[in-house]
Amino acid sequence: MQRSVCAACGICLASGLGGFQRVFASQENKKNLLSGTDARFVKDARFWESVGKGDMVKCRLCPHECTVPKGTRGICGVRENREGKYKTLVYSRPVSMNVDPIEKKPLFHFLPGTKAFSIATAGCNIECKFCQNWQISQAKPEDIDSQYVPPEKIVEHALDSKSQSIAYTYSEPTIFYEYMYDTAKMGKEKGLHSVIISNGFMNEKPLRELCAQLSGVKIDLKAFTEKFYKETCGGSLQPVLHTLEVLKEIGIWYEIVVLIVPTLNDSEKETREMCQWIVKTLGTDVPVHFSRFHPTYKILNLPRTPVATLERCHAIAKEEGIKFPYLGNVWNHKLENTFCPKCGKLLIRRQGYYTKIEGLKQGKCEKCGEAIPGFWG
Repeated sequence: MQRSVCAACGICLASGLGGFQRVFASQENKKNLLSGTDARFVKDARFWESVGKGDMVKCRLCPHECTVPKGTRGICGVRENREGKYKTLVYSRPVSMNVDPIEKKPLFHFLPGTKAFSIATAGCNIECKFCQNWQISQAKPEDIDSQYVPPEKIVEHALDSKSQSIAYTYSEPTIFYEYMYDTAKMGKEKGLHSVIISNGFMNEKPLRELCAQLSGVKIDLKAFTEKFYKETCGGSLQPVLHTLEVLKEIGIWYEIVVLIVPTLNDSEKETREMCQWIVKTLGTDVPVHFSRFHPTYKILNLPRTPVATLERCHAIAKEEGIKFPYLGNVWNHKLENTFCPKCGKLLIRRQGYYTKIEGLKQGKCEKCGEAIPGFWG
């Protein structure tokens, strides 16, 4: 149920918030950003240290742990060594703002039927060849004109839009950590929840600190092999698995999405091994969404995932003990709905982004009283 930011990857704001279109950045914008004259978007980065000689820095935010010489950037393209000080170039610099249903993230056991004020900046710390939002995730901040929207304004917009949460999404929120953290903290003080829609490629210390400001997390588990992560995403599997283990330990609500790409990560063996790991390590209660691939970005030669393949993944998950497997990017399918794992009663009906709570009351099945794990408010 993940969708691109919009058809042309524009910047869409809720009605009444004003608007601006994504365009290639003007030369003046590039000049201002690169020269550092526009200080609104430049802020001290967190989680780095000085190393060696010559003003070298080492980033500790994500598992790449880039060693960055003076005047250059890390893999994400949005964090730069300026005279031996590491800086983020995307603070208060969103390239997309939308009001979305929380189900679009997708989060199915988190305040169902509510709205999430959703933001992103340019940049990502991996490069998935199937990325749906590559126009922003693989862009440099100077390539996209932006308005200045500081954390307090994001919180204001979220409240004005009657959203119950702020979602950090579309690109990879890890790379705009400082902006996200400050916004989530301010939002929390105003009664707003925050959720991240993440690839999970984040080091443990920043993850733990961030979770203190969050109410929910969705992790994209790209595959269950190092080969896929290395060749298709430019990342690695083990740090993502560790992130899931940390989330389990912390006790924050989280859900998992697996995009099933034909011939690359759709084997029965891999799906079964993944589900077995989830049950053994995380338990049976974590929702797992098997999502449909659509050709995009650098993978245009493969077909859409057959619905039958997703249904097979769902069946495997159930066989291995996962109580809440779902299908994604397949609208109006019965396996988008939430059923009581004990008595089978329909609890939450979904049709696309339309959600109706039918048999769930105060987090329990109305028929048999079974407690349904989730963040129900």
